[in-house]
Amino acid sequence: MGQQEKVATSLAGAVSEEISASLTAVDAELARRYPGDPGTRQPVHTVYVPGDVFEPGTLRSWGDQALAALDEHAPDAASFAAVLGIPEELAGPVHDRVRAKLEREPVEDLRIDFEDGYGPRPDAEEDEAAARAARLVSEAYANGTAAPYMGIRMKCMEAGVRDRGIRTTDVFLSGLMAAGGLPEGLVLTLPKVTYPEQVTAFVQLLEAFEKAHGLDAGRIGFEIQIETSQSILAADGTAAVARMIDAARGRATGLHYGTFDYSACVGVSAAYQASDHPAADHAKAVMQVAAAGTGVRVSDGSTNVLPVGPADRVHEAWRLHYGLTRRALARAYYQGWDMHPGHLPTRYAAVYAFYREGLEPAAARLAAYVAKAGGDVMDEPATAKALGGYLLRGIDCGALDTAEVARLTGLTRADLEAFASPRRGDLTVTAP
Repeated sequence: MGQQEKVATSLAGAVSEEISASLTAVDAELARRYPGDPGTRQPVHTVYVPGDVFEPGTLRSWGDQALAALDEHAPDAASFAAVLGIPEELAGPVHDRVRAKLEREPVEDLRIDFEDGYGPRPDAEEDEAAARAARLVSEAYANGTAAPYMGIRMKCMEAGVRDRGIRTTDVFLSGLMAAGGLPEGLVLTLPKVTYPEQVTAFVQLLEAFEKAHGLDAGRIGFEIQIETSQSILAADGTAAVARMIDAARGRATGLHYGTFDYSACVGVSAAYQASDHPAADHAKAVMQVAAAGTGVRVSDGSTNVLPVGPADRVHEAWRLHYGLTRRALARAYYQGWDMHPGHLPTRYAAVYAFYREGLEPAAARLAAYVAKAGGDVMDEPATAKALGGYLLRGIDCGALDTAEVARLTGLTRADLEAFASPRRGDLTVTAP
């Protein structure tokens, strides 16, 4: 053991106590503002369906249309891989998992739209559609046909449509309560947020609803849709989106980038409006930094190039969507929007290829970190956290199996969750 060192100090214990006391308020503020990722499943996409179009069979119809597109334009693993440039060794696993996903769970997150996709309607008509949406969502959760996440996008808090947005929210939520209560997968999306005060107003609405129904305070969360330049850079030069997260008082669950409204807002011409435009990259980078550590997740936007028509047109649209999705994943935007059933094959193909090609390297690095075995990469706790999160996201969406991850890492799902969660404290690794 060698010679035992003599430990000397110069400061009294009171110094440490005084410093800790001076930072008590900062400690509390850090815990409040930056609780870390909630550790729940994040859907890989959101599908928007107009309020008057949504039917009991909508989710199954989207899956069937996606399968039909595969059968017509890429009927086997080799042809699908050739269209998208998927490596040969991944062609079979990706194709098989995409088909299985479309058969089992074609949509992970559905938003019934009462905003741009629905437009202005007579009040009685929108009332009826919102009440109908509540009934159908409740029935879907009751009979097991629901997507993991479902909800509505109401009209925004701007003066011209504010009352209508408030009423639609009230009608929808009241309908859910009358049908048995709010489902666990409920998600609301507040669009076209420009000022933090609009977020505060929506919080006020939800607080009033919770109080009226005796619900726990904070039960209802919501996503903030970023579609205007003012939500990124306020008039005083500050990042308004960060103030919006704070204004939500812990209710914000996501920041969703609106590709086309935002692009138009900053003057991008229609031909160049896309999620990989520099203006889009800037907006999402600000959103990402503002949300980091808060537990609020960032979602990419969509492409309006639809995979319809002859095979060459479908293949071209597929390649575009696949490439944009892969690009977003590399930039840590793990969710996006899909506007057409034909986007589902390439959404899942991109997601599954992303996780399957990284499975063995990520598993090896995490296993080496746990074993303190070293290797050609020296990872730190923050990287182990990212590796655990990567593997969990792959499992949640169906790209990876729990058993194969356990075989490669020697870790259980609980172990992965402990790595990925910022609240894990001391980690105890168990055998799978």
